[in-house]
Amino acid sequence: MKHISILVPQGALLGSIEGPRQVFSEVNTMVMGQLGRPPMFKVELVALTKDVPVYDGLYTIKADALLKDISKTDLIIIPALQGDVGKAIEQNADFIPWIIRQHSQGSEVASLCIGAFLLASTGLVNGRKVSTHWLAADAFRKAFPEVELVEDRILTDESGIYSSGGAFSYLNLLIYLIEKYAGREIAVVCAKTFQIDIDRKSQSPFMMFKGQKTHEDDTIHRAQEFIEKNVQDKISVDQLASMLALSRRNLERRFKKATANTVVEYIQRVRVEAAKQNLESSRDNVNEVMYKVGYTDSKAFRSTFKRITGLSPVQYRNKYNRLTLSEN
Repeated sequence: MKHISILVPQGALLGSIEGPRQVFSEVNTMVMGQLGRPPMFKVELVALTKDVPVYDGLYTIKADALLKDISKTDLIIIPALQGDVGKAIEQNADFIPWIIRQHSQGSEVASLCIGAFLLASTGLVNGRKVSTHWLAADAFRKAFPEVELVEDRILTDESGIYSSGGAFSYLNLLIYLIEKYAGREIAVVCAKTFQIDIDRKSQSPFMMFKGQKTHEDDTIHRAQEFIEKNVQDKISVDQLASMLALSRRNLERRFKKATANTVVEYIQRVRVEAAKQNLESSRDNVNEVMYKVGYTDSKAFRSTFKRITGLSPVQYRNKYNRLTLSEN
């Protein structure tokens, strides 16, 4: 039987504690009722104190066990945090050495959404890939530059250290773990029971590109502003470098350092974001949208759009256009 320790830190989101508990418990019910097998998981809510306030004290979670009483576990689930993440990490710092010790003894570790910040605080993912909510990507990169953030990914698996993307995408990670521990058949049934879209790989369709603006390089801020205000124009790296009185090499180096994107990547992402907004809110056809965001090559536009969002322009419009059916 796998022992699963769902952590209950202060400032945790209630749903990302109850969700894993419910899903793993359902697997136990499923294998016992349908397959006549003993339960596969022992699921415990583990905390530093017996009663843990969440949602600013609106609710209190009663832990099944205290951290000091768990000498060995098989899987640690770190739920999503809310509010001031830095403060939440300080409040829950006593979890960190325990997670490190358990991992050294063979325990696997999974973070859900913004729980990635607590996971990264352990140092266990330095040099490894991690996902988190795309809204928190800039803050994560700034806090943990030694971690490779893959903000478009629904989940990561780095040799037994797992992470999920934003919000309810943690359900995809849970199904992934159930398939690993219990097999594909159980995972499929569980996905159907909870109506989870199994095998979803990317959170790109849900991302809204804002650009990394928290850096202090004013010259690169000017470059970003110029790109965003001239989305319909053909902008080259050499043009930007000349405008900013920089060499091309210097511009590309500083731009990448400040924004985590190359200049060309940034231009493409700004254009695609503008295209997404148009596809969501207008009746323009794909070619009209393409011209408005500076593309003249239909194949290049569709290829870039799909690479960044995971959907074709038509698929994106059909999925996210805000006009009512009667208006269409």
